[in-house]
Amino acid sequence: MICLNQVILCKYGELVLKGLNRSSFEAVLIRNVRRRLKSLGDFSYSSRQSTLFVEGDDSLCDFGEAMERLKRVFGIAKLCMAVSCEKNLDDIESTVSEYLGESLQLAQSFKVEAKRADKRFYLDSMQLMAELGGRILERYPHLTVDVKSPEVTVVVEIRDNSAYVHGMPVDGAGGIPVGTSGRALLMLSGGIDSPVAGTMMAKRGVIVSAIHFQSPPYTSERAFIKVKKLAAKISEYCGQITLFSVPFTKIQEAIRENCPEELFTIIMRRQMMEISQRLCEAYGFSAIVTGESIGQVASQTMAAMVATDSVCRLPVFRPCIGLDKKEIIDISYKIDTFDISIEPYEDCCTVFTPKHPKTKPTLAEVERAESGFDFDPLIKEALDGIAQVTLRPYEEYDF
Repeated sequence: MICLNQVILCKYGELVLKGLNRSSFEAVLIRNVRRRLKSLGDFSYSSRQSTLFVEGDDSLCDFGEAMERLKRVFGIAKLCMAVSCEKNLDDIESTVSEYLGESLQLAQSFKVEAKRADKRFYLDSMQLMAELGGRILERYPHLTVDVKSPEVTVVVEIRDNSAYVHGMPVDGAGGIPVGTSGRALLMLSGGIDSPVAGTMMAKRGVIVSAIHFQSPPYTSERAFIKVKKLAAKISEYCGQITLFSVPFTKIQEAIRENCPEELFTIIMRRQMMEISQRLCEAYGFSAIVTGESIGQVASQTMAAMVATDSVCRLPVFRPCIGLDKKEIIDISYKIDTFDISIEPYEDCCTVFTPKHPKTKPTLAEVERAESGFDFDPLIKEALDGIAQVTLRPYEEYDF
């Protein structure tokens, strides 16, 4: 029996397209990976040939859990649990037998894939596949070669420092590393759409914090717990999230008492935007993110969004804007937020919902409706009452 040196190969995707600043993207990726795996053992990290190598002592590091966590790190396109060996055919054959022998023994068909990154190796890729495939057939004579639909694929990579043996790679999260594209504030409700929007922005390298509006006694503490659970869940993709909670009851009551019912939702959204951007200005966030999808509800028509955005001094990003509900739900399943989002605790957006909301408001009529009441003192009071909590990936919370 040979001693197997386990390693996780994290293959880059979009990062390979970066130019002179590629090293800065790689450094951020390594930092993010290090944070995610810190509690799982003393891993070491190195970046070579468009791959991040994650290595460690097999007896002290939890490679299985590390593999699962790395699937949620943006910047990694493919992942392989591999073992390393010397760059000669005898060692490669022995390693294949030791590492993949059980799978080969139970299978009926296989194929070999070879990648020769080190062009100094004495066999080219086709020769290596043929030689190794022949040896596997000698060792496991019950197998047949199937290059189209094999039960087991043996992959051998000849790198500069070692040979690596593994099975088929699994998909990573893709995108670019969180922390390479600035900071934004996500308007996080308890629904399906906004956690998806936040995760989609993190996939493009944005550091995401979140703001949530509470309206007790119209909304319950359970509703806020639900939002904290959502923030904790998407932190597995987004990294550490600061969640700001805003007391919003007085503003909603003022809208109900002073503004036309059919414009309630749009005016409410405008007040939320004003509070959000003041928070952005105080904390240095460069943009606001929402989960809106055009035409999904009355407040998400183009006319309504124009009226809402007219109060904004910062960019508003809507990554779900062109997705239909099924597409958003599919992503929510993938990031594991759907079951939390459908818990039956309503957020403040459902409070005082008008029976007949206006879907095509003009900016002039919205501004005229607002002009009869001075919301600024209530906005300042809400900002003064903000509380915040930090949610970190893979920490246990008593929700």
